[in-house]
Amino acid sequence: MARLLMAALSAAGCKVELAARFRSLDASGDGDRQRRIAALGGRVAGRLVARYRRRPPAERPQTWFTYHLYHKAPDWLGPAVSRALGIPYVVAEASHAEKQRRGPWSAGHAAAAKAIVAADLVVGLNSSDGDGLRPLLADPARLQSLKPFIDARPFARAARDRDRHRAALAARLGTAATEPLLLTVAMMRPGAKRCSYRVLGRALRRIGDRPWRLIVAGDGPAADDAGAALAPLGARAIQLGRVDEAALPALYAACDLYVWPAVGEAYGLALLEAEAAGLPVVAGNTGGVPDVVTDKETGLLVPVGDAETFADAVASLLDDAVRRRAMGKRAAERVRRDHDLPGAARKLGGLLEGLI
Repeated sequence: MARLLMAALSAAGCKVELAARFRSLDASGDGDRQRRIAALGGRVAGRLVARYRRRPPAERPQTWFTYHLYHKAPDWLGPAVSRALGIPYVVAEASHAEKQRRGPWSAGHAAAAKAIVAADLVVGLNSSDGDGLRPLLADPARLQSLKPFIDARPFARAARDRDRHRAALAARLGTAATEPLLLTVAMMRPGAKRCSYRVLGRALRRIGDRPWRLIVAGDGPAADDAGAALAPLGARAIQLGRVDEAALPALYAACDLYVWPAVGEAYGLALLEAEAAGLPVVAGNTGGVPDVVTDKETGLLVPVGDAETFADAVASLLDDAVRRRAMGKRAAERVRRDHDLPGAARKLGGLLEGLI
């Protein structure tokens, strides 16, 4: 998403510069580590201010833009740099949850809240974040929504050549070209991703009486756990491991239905990629997933974590190819209309022009 935001800003006519590779994330709740990160962030911010002040005024940044700050990853750079340079401070996909006020990330929670309060513009990519953000903003107009987006062009191109991609994948895997193919594209990480793979394995075991194969593209530190969750599916689950980004559009286009339980999902760019390639989606109804999948129109949303209902939804679309294809067509149209990069560039450009 960060790369897509940079692409959208560039398309809007902005000169985009990556300020630093500093990462503020502490995933373990280690207070000592968080204090070291905060101190390092302060030093990095000071160096950035000094560097920018050495530039001629016309070459200094006009806006600071931070993506995805929250209690585990507060922004130690943007508020200090923007305040020192007297420029607008913009954040995208910030989140704030009062339940994190106490606990191992209390300092990060406070720092993230302070940054959100200071923001001149908060760009919301996930509608479920709004309730937590609005109480921090003196002016509610500072929160502006931006629909999650992708560059839909490579997926649309692949969809136009679906038959060739399907034949190539079937030949590669040794499957029948007519056998329905379910697809999952997801990192294999501990936590929510691992939970989703477990729900997926339980769900698909319930519909073994139907013909289908599950194609899985993904890798990561929880690959063994994901493999164990899918092992009961036997040869029906085909794990490809890591797939290069350039090869993904053809993979999506070669399949029939995208399936992902979406436990703890913010919104899911892979869901948008699948829809852009003309695949309907079965996913858990959580977070911002309804922002990108319209229930009963571009896919089916089920209670998150409910393997039985998830299985029923997948079975219903396996049994109805006409409905499945109609949903896929609507999904591709909706991505082009509401979730494509050019539209996001126009929206972002207008928001920043108003600030600057």
